[in-house]
Amino acid sequence: MAKKAETKVPETINSVEALQAKISSMREAQKKFATFTQEQVDKIFFEAAMAANKMRIPLARLACEETGMGVLEDKVIKNHYAAEYTYNTYKRVKTCGVIEQDTSYGIKKIAEPVGVVGAVIPTTNPTSTAIFKCLICLKTRNAILISPHPRAKKCTAEAARIVLEAAVKAGAPEGIIGCIEEPTIELSNELMKSVDVILATGGPGMVKAAYSSGKPAIGVGPGNVPVIMDSSCDIQTAVYSVIHSKTFDNGMICASEQSVTALADIYDKVKAEFIKRGCHVLNKEELDKVRKIILTEAGTVNAKIVGQPAAVIAEMAGVAVPSDTKILIGEVTSVDISEPFAHEKLSPVLALYKAKDFDTALDMADQLVKDGGYGHTASIYLHPSQTEKLNKFADRMKTCRILVNTPSAHGGIGDLYNFKLAPSLTLGCGSYGGNSVSENVGVKHLLNVKTVAERRENMLWFRTPEKVYFKKGCLPVALDELKNVYGKKKAFIVTDTFLYNNGYTKPITDKLDEMGITYDCFFEVAPDPTLQCAQKGLEKLTAFAPDTIIALGGGSAMDAAKIMWLMYEHPECNFEDLAMDFMDIRKRVYVFPKMGVKAMMVAIPTSSGTGSEVTPFAIITDATTGTKWPIADYELMPNMAIIDADYMMGQPKGLTSASGIDALTHALEAYASIMATDYTDGLALKAAKLIFDYLPSAYEKGADDPIAREKMANASTLAGLAFSNAFLGVCHSMAHKLGAYHHLPHGIANALLIEHVMRYNADPAPVKMGTFSQYPYPHAKERYCEMARFIGIQGKNDDEVFENFIKAIAELKAKVGIKRTIKEYGVTEEDFMATLDEMVENAFNDQCTGANPRYPLMKEIKEMYLKAYHEG
Repeated sequence: MAKKAETKVPETINSVEALQAKISSMREAQKKFATFTQEQVDKIFFEAAMAANKMRIPLARLACEETGMGVLEDKVIKNHYAAEYTYNTYKRVKTCGVIEQDTSYGIKKIAEPVGVVGAVIPTTNPTSTAIFKCLICLKTRNAILISPHPRAKKCTAEAARIVLEAAVKAGAPEGIIGCIEEPTIELSNELMKSVDVILATGGPGMVKAAYSSGKPAIGVGPGNVPVIMDSSCDIQTAVYSVIHSKTFDNGMICASEQSVTALADIYDKVKAEFIKRGCHVLNKEELDKVRKIILTEAGTVNAKIVGQPAAVIAEMAGVAVPSDTKILIGEVTSVDISEPFAHEKLSPVLALYKAKDFDTALDMADQLVKDGGYGHTASIYLHPSQTEKLNKFADRMKTCRILVNTPSAHGGIGDLYNFKLAPSLTLGCGSYGGNSVSENVGVKHLLNVKTVAERRENMLWFRTPEKVYFKKGCLPVALDELKNVYGKKKAFIVTDTFLYNNGYTKPITDKLDEMGITYDCFFEVAPDPTLQCAQKGLEKLTAFAPDTIIALGGGSAMDAAKIMWLMYEHPECNFEDLAMDFMDIRKRVYVFPKMGVKAMMVAIPTSSGTGSEVTPFAIITDATTGTKWPIADYELMPNMAIIDADYMMGQPKGLTSASGIDALTHALEAYASIMATDYTDGLALKAAKLIFDYLPSAYEKGADDPIAREKMANASTLAGLAFSNAFLGVCHSMAHKLGAYHHLPHGIANALLIEHVMRYNADPAPVKMGTFSQYPYPHAKERYCEMARFIGIQGKNDDEVFENFIKAIAELKAKVGIKRTIKEYGVTEEDFMATLDEMVENAFNDQCTGANPRYPLMKEIKEMYLKAYHEG
């Protein structure tokens, strides 16, 4: 016959040295326990809960005998609850190893124990709290060393022993649970300093000591639970719920009611119901007598009344009441701490207040919480239809549990009157009560959860206008859809004076006339359009109320039309909000409003450079303040783009060169961007090749080479589609500011900077790299070389290809009449230097900077500006 396993009798902890030795041995046990599987832990958890549950009556009797407090039968229930409800709630909870995993997102959470837990146990719940804390420590593979209250040391130690013996029998390491048999203040303080986590339940002084120990502490504050009985409540249910709770273990659960505030119109009925149910309402003389024994001279609750029957407390005060009296009720008016009845009493003694209305009751409950139960629990009784009152109560009460139509003691500890409130005998009070947790304490508070986060590349996108039509002469065919597909009736054209006066709008208006679509036109858009200009156009736009907006022109007309479209659809929008920068357009703080509800946007470019007809970007300047508002969101992308090279034949040479190099910069920056994808790469490569092949001829021959014009039109739109999705880089950031401060055309500004930026980006070991999950390491130089080879530029290695590419860009710029330096465009050194620092900071803060492959420091931007000014 197998020999029965015996649990070693622990050595008595009667000194600091003995305590430290005990903690040391428990650490070894815990290290072993930390290797256990979930299956092993769950078996131990089950057997420990079963053992505690079986001994609930002897433990309750021992607690009553030792402490002289409470009700035997109720302590049996508390022990039963601590074992059964704790087990039931956590029996299937994962607490070992991987507890959560999402392979798609590359997230894995691993639970580990916190180590040795120091548990301080109160005299009010000496066995049930010990059972609860031991069980949650076993479930989480922690060791637990208990410091009992001196007046409950035997019963607490016995509860710990029962759980330990069952745990060890089920396979737990010896000594995983310990108890200080002869607790002292010195040992308690040493315990708090030496363990890994403190789990403290008890009086304010003890909890404060736990939080002052220098170790992580989960402590809970005192309760001074106020109850409001609203006029709408079920009085019988409300009153008996309070009696049921307040008499449970003679009111020692900290969540039990300490006062009832009844509204004036039901006050007498409430009072009568309490009397009918066996409570005693003290007369004036009795009230004064009981007041004198509630508190000590120090203002704390008198330990002699804690957990005593109402009749015993009355006898202490010299008041005669029937022996079966349930609660002593004091009718009082003051909620100030000078009133003893306004305190937490931990006994069947209750304050009864009358409030003239609900708001007054709220004020009184609020004061009672502030003076003695900050963060703990508040209770209300009212009809379920009174949601507004309930909301006011919940908003007003600074407590972590708001109980509705619920016996407070039973409701607060959880899982009895609301099954989603976790069962616990340690109730957190949050920062209101100076606690680290604001909920019912459970297993999750005794775990260290390690998160393993694998690198993942986020979902990407490719966004385009709904329709992009292109081919020389396609305009009338594309516009035909306004009537035949979309059923549009009114169109508003936005363009500039030159285009309007030179007949560029006529092919559009002729087609609109043919389709019977009425129209109006705003033709006062100037280069670098202003907010004031857009507002002027908006007045005309709004008065006309179109269902279609047609933007005709270059980047300026497109920008103005987009802004007018935005203000037409959403006049409530604030430009400061709209222009808010973002790191990821999908995660921006400001949510852009839905566009296209009133009108669709059709974009018809007349220059081949900006690509605005297919982009979600617009820039507008406030002429009053000089502020430029860069607006970016896919809602601003036109619904239809019509790229008809007939509209580009008459571009002057200066516009051809500036817009052509602007398009090349779009392709270069989109291809080198940290957000470049397979979907944008092909567009950027093709755009760059078309520009190298056809820009010189388009510049020299203009309309005499219609093929070159059409190819440049396509290149511009392809580059626009590329950077609409891959975004741009620091060349554009710097060009935006250079153009704004020194009035250089945008394409020229890009042309003056692009080679310096390319050299800067090509550094294989930059100080900082742009941040985006799909961008693994700096490789801009390799990307530039890929583009160079696609264009037809060769070399013996990447270094030579890159230098040849830089040289080819310089030669292309020279062919189309672009100068080498900023200085050559008439910007004086004095003016340039006066604005340099401001340009640098604003360029760094530009929306385009974030997608640059090399994340720039401001001093690096400054160096590039200086090189562009002097060296070319």
